[in-house]
Amino acid sequence: MEKVECDSVELEIIAHEKTKLEAALKGEDHTFANLLRETLKEDTHVVSAAYKVGHPLLDKERPVLFLETDGKESPKEALSRAARKIKEQMNEFGARL
Repeated sequence: MEKVECDSVELEIIAHEKTKLEAALKGEDHTFANLLRETLKEDTHVVSAAYKVGHPLLDKERPVLFLETDGKESPKEALSRAARKIKEQMNEFGARL
């Protein structure tokens, strides 16, 4: 399995095809997974974005993200774009405090 780190979020790629991606969000929970899913759904090239959380004792901090695009951008590109957008929003929020 491929591992990708983005600042403090570590992704473990479970499956990757041309338009589909399945990745575990290591150390995360519903909060970040839901934010990422909602941000991905704003992308016009994202066909579907969802996540699941396994058993609360075994996989509590390891939601699995499912992402599919229309082929005009890869799932990794969509994920990178969503991550940048979230980071920009958090920086803007922090600047207002």
